[in-house]
Amino acid sequence: MITLPTAAALAASILGTSFLSGIFGMAGGMILVGILLAIMPLAAAMVLHGVTQMASNGWRAWLWRKHILWPVVARYAAGAFIAALAFLAARVVPSKPVTFIVLGVLSFAGLLLPKRWAPNIMRGPDAVACGALCTALQFVAGVSGPIFDVFFVRSELDRKDTVATKAAIQTLGHFLKVAYFGQLLAAGTSEVAPMAVALAVAVAVIGTQLSRSVLDAISDAQFRIWSRGLIFTIASIYLVHGIVLLMSAPDLV
Repeated sequence: MITLPTAAALAASILGTSFLSGIFGMAGGMILVGILLAIMPLAAAMVLHGVTQMASNGWRAWLWRKHILWPVVARYAAGAFIAALAFLAARVVPSKPVTFIVLGVLSFAGLLLPKRWAPNIMRGPDAVACGALCTALQFVAGVSGPIFDVFFVRSELDRKDTVATKAAIQTLGHFLKVAYFGQLLAAGTSEVAPMAVALAVAVAVIGTQLSRSVLDAISDAQFRIWSRGLIFTIASIYLVHGIVLLMSAPDLV
């Protein structure tokens, strides 16, 4: 049974992060998963996070459906499928400190590389590579971090094409996450209250809807500048977190 204080905290967190993601197509989900992990067991947090992000991204994709670049979605999905098969065959055991450091370093590299060398989601091979790399990072660390966004921020797409295409890709990704962690949840002792799921979906849709007017109001130039700032901030957090983990527990490498 979900308590009133927990419900209020959950609603406020989901509203704020869905609003943020609705504007930039990024950051909100990474903040939300940290909050959920602080108050819930892993499997329950991942299922609720996945359901919330499916609702938020699915609604965002519907709002901006005319702007979705379906060839990009298809190429990303092809890369994701290749990575999933490879990881199922190899059964790689991740190292968290190294993974977070790699996330941070690769994100900075993507921002600082000259334009002709920078990853660009509009190039066919880059879109496939993005799907493979981000799916691999999801398997290793549970997040793909700002690397996913680096492929978009250097593409010169307008803000609506960017947000819509990201939303379509992420809806699929979160569906797969719910399916995976849902099995773990069913096999364990923890559970997600139906009221929490209903609240999460409703508030995620509201937060996403509220963000629409802001995305309409800002310019493409502002969108790119603020997106780069968010990527820089998140990459810095990942890099510092990875270094701290490495220093505190070097045996985890």
